[in-house]
Amino acid sequence: MTLRRGVELGLEGAMALFLVAMVAGQLLGQPVLLGYVTTGSMQPTLDPGDGFVAVPAAIAGPVEEGDVVTFRAEELHGGGLTTHRVVGENDRGYVTRGDNNPFTDQDGDEPPVTDAQIVAVAWQPGGAVLAIPGVGTLVTGTQDSIAWLQQRLTLLTGSRSLLGTQGIAYLLVALSFTAYVADVIAGSDRKRQRSRSRETGTNVRLVLAVFAAAVVLAATAAMVAPAGSTEFGVVSAESDAPGSRVIETGTSESVPYLLQNGGFIPVVAYFEPVTDGVDVQPRETRIPGRATVNATLVLTAPPETGYYRQFLVEHRYLLVLPQSTIRALYEVHPWLPIVAIDSMLGGSFYLLGAALAGTGRVRTRSRNSPSRFDRLLSRLR
Repeated sequence: MTLRRGVELGLEGAMALFLVAMVAGQLLGQPVLLGYVTTGSMQPTLDPGDGFVAVPAAIAGPVEEGDVVTFRAEELHGGGLTTHRVVGENDRGYVTRGDNNPFTDQDGDEPPVTDAQIVAVAWQPGGAVLAIPGVGTLVTGTQDSIAWLQQRLTLLTGSRSLLGTQGIAYLLVALSFTAYVADVIAGSDRKRQRSRSRETGTNVRLVLAVFAAAVVLAATAAMVAPAGSTEFGVVSAESDAPGSRVIETGTSESVPYLLQNGGFIPVVAYFEPVTDGVDVQPRETRIPGRATVNATLVLTAPPETGYYRQFLVEHRYLLVLPQSTIRALYEVHPWLPIVAIDSMLGGSFYLLGAALAGTGRVRTRSRNSPSRFDRLLSRLR
């Protein structure tokens, strides 16, 4: 391999990684590898539109004062993802502030930020955030394009299932399959002489790997997007009141908790209380495709009166592996079932494609040579 070819492959790989990060972040609703800011609250550290390397909170380690974190705000900007610096901590959570803001977020209406709300930590090599200009512009442009495509397809088909995160997953799989089929059939129309150079043509392994990655992204989105952390605000009062949010001190209330699965593949859900006073029974629930299952939410009021924020984390997994296997992996770490399921789906897609299309390079052929489409049909006979 020549140096030029190596550089080209490196650039292609970097661009592919960047695009995968953007699409994955859109699918999952949180930064994946790359995050970005849209306002000037973090200047001069991050200008509007600047990106940064986002380390998932699950592997970033304990949050410390001085870290720049992306968290799910409750009041800031109407709620949603916010990237600010941790400037302090109290018994209720972290105190945060934008570098360009004169006051902390908690001086306003935003409650202290808990670990359950933090989704990513900005990478700070040498103690400073590494800013990547232009990431925000590309991501927002991608989001607008995806939303436009979803709306047009919804109007054409009359199906609202193509909207939202689940719709993006459907589109991603459909586009990947269409592109793969088009690549195979296109070989039947090639009329030019075949090149014998080893470095010419498109590597089929690379094409299959890209499509397998698309399948993995869609599967991951289907598992991660409906899951995550949920907050329940409870008022511990001297006497009970109608509803489930005002509870007599030291007592508990149980209410129905609906679990929905909008996809066609059955899933299994696991619940993990992050704070005391909240639970779901049963903690492991199987949800069939396109169905709703009833669970029970149990809320407990602390012995002292006041308003309390209670957090519950849900993990969801596609039931493409035995439920006992998923349970065993989950008990080791909640990420392991996702890794196993993604590996199984991506690996199966790649191996099936390699068996049907081969693993050489997509080269042009002469008129007398059989096309890739003909060769594919011969493999299926």
